Amino acid sequence: MKCPFCQHDDTQVKDSRPTEDNSAIRRRRLCQNCGARFTTFERVQLRELTVIKSGGVREPFDRDKLIRSMQIALRKRNVELERVERVVNSIVRRLESSGESEIPAQTVGQLVMEALLQLDQVAYVRFASVYKNFREAKDFSEFIERDVERDRERIGPLDD
Repeated sequence: MKCPFCQHDDTQVKDSRPTEDNSAIRRRRLCQNCGARFTTFERVQLRELTVIKSGGVREPFDRDKLIRSMQIALRKRNVELERVERVVNSIVRRLESSGESEIPAQTVGQLVMEALLQLDQVAYVRFASVYKNFREAKDFSEFIERDVERDRERIGPLDD
C-alpha cells in the first residue's frame, strides 16, 4: 500500500480488525519511509460498477461520493455516521447484487432518496432539492405535498 503522505511503496500493517458491522477490515498502517500512520479499509467488491449519468457519460461508481452526498443532506441533523455507513453498505449491496454492472444515475439517486426518507425527512427534502433541481421555494412545498406522502406509503413506515 502506497503511503498517502510521501508516496513510498513500503508500508507495514500494524493492526487489523473488522469494522463494527463486519462489512470491511480496518487496517492501521505505518510508512517505513516517513513514519506516518494512516488507516485503510478493505471491502468485498462483487463487481465493478459504472454509473451512467443523464447525459450518457459513464463514470466508475464511487462509494465515498455516495457517503459525501448523504452527509451533505444530513449536515446538522442528528443521524450517526454509523447509520449512514450501514445504509450506504445496503445500497452498494443492492447495486452489486442487481446483476448489472452499468447502473443509471437515476437508480442510485432513487435508492438514496428512499434511504434518506427512512433516516431523516429533512435530509430527504434537502437531497431532493438538488437531485430534482428545485429552482424556487414553491418547488419545495409542491414536492412535500405531492411526493413525500406518496413515497412514505410506497416505502413503508419510518424508523423514527
